[in-house]
Amino acid sequence: MTPQPFQIVVIGGGAAGFFAAIACAETYPHTQVKLLEASSHPLSKVRISGGGRCNVTHACFDAASLIQYYPRGGKALRGAFSRFQPKDTIAWYAQRGVTLKTEADGRMFPITNDSETVVSCLMRAADQAGVQLQTRSAVTSIKAIDRRFSLTLKSDQVIQADRLLLATGSNPHGYQIAQGLGHTIEPPVPSLFTFNIAESALRALAGVAVDSAQVRLVLPDQKPLEQTGPVLITHWGLSGPAILKLSAWGARLLHARQYRATLQINWLPQLSQEQIRQHLLAAKQEQARRSIVSSSLFNLPRRLWQYLVARSEIAPEQRWADLSKKALQQLLQELHQGSYAISGKGVFKEEFVTCGGVKLSEVDFKTMESRLCPGLYFAGEILDIDGVTGGFNFQSAWTTGWLAGQAIGSKL
Repeated sequence: MTPQPFQIVVIGGGAAGFFAAIACAETYPHTQVKLLEASSHPLSKVRISGGGRCNVTHACFDAASLIQYYPRGGKALRGAFSRFQPKDTIAWYAQRGVTLKTEADGRMFPITNDSETVVSCLMRAADQAGVQLQTRSAVTSIKAIDRRFSLTLKSDQVIQADRLLLATGSNPHGYQIAQGLGHTIEPPVPSLFTFNIAESALRALAGVAVDSAQVRLVLPDQKPLEQTGPVLITHWGLSGPAILKLSAWGARLLHARQYRATLQINWLPQLSQEQIRQHLLAAKQEQARRSIVSSSLFNLPRRLWQYLVARSEIAPEQRWADLSKKALQQLLQELHQGSYAISGKGVFKEEFVTCGGVKLSEVDFKTMESRLCPGLYFAGEILDIDGVTGGFNFQSAWTTGWLAGQAIGSKL
């Protein structure tokens, strides 16, 4: 009598689910890997990421440096990245005919600039490895019985599994399944979002950007959070890499305060406060007859300079010669540490990311197996892991998916 093949079921046809299914099927030919996707369109997030180009990973090849880009989960990923990191991701895709390129900011994309290249690669690799992809297959219930699992689908189909991998992303139903199997869920809240600033004069500058500004989130009874990088003024407030990174690190604190907080901006982080003061005093002496608003110092965008001068309560016609010590101090304050009231959050394009998910201490990060439910594995965003923008969330999906796939098919 022919023995039944070892049954592996992966729930979730996203980046982590596909990567885990492929890794398992390629490593363990004795397994039968079934990949269940609730929708009719697997890999949908891969398709739309990076504006349709797919930011596959980031050119950061040192584990200690890499984990600094994860507001939550960095410590757990340290060992995981020593086994599968961006270099391995690059090699994995290269072996399957997809070459990645590095952009100036470290983000890595397929040279085709088309996410369909990545989607096709994953679909082809899964098919060649013998993964059975089953779409429109939402799971309604799971029972763990004698180290095996019985899954009931919405269609009433019942599937038996020797091992089960949950890679359902931030889907609430995935959290419910994990909870039903004994796991703790850290409450999911948004991460990676823009800041609403209810100041019409600022919003009127929509489209103005600076290459480097330091932004600081000030909350009562909390150590301020800081980020430095490009900042973009928008129709609703502020965006850009520095703002998005700050939103990720402050995600839980801001959620707890209904997204009401104070933001301080240093528009000239490359200069000390005293250096800025000396520049202003020099302008007062050398450009005495010129109007302050027309000077546009420090290579700041002209419209931004005009706005900061007006915010310092300096009249449009006022000349440098007539600038009082008090007004100079106000202008210095606006340039070095202007305060803005955050009144809410926006959504960063389609790159919706949440923090929260399965509690990390309940998962063995060497194998991605549950410490509470034998035979149950996790990969991707269902875990309480999130990275800042730049390819880091995909990298944690590739890494945790690969680790789970390497372990889940072993009969030991």
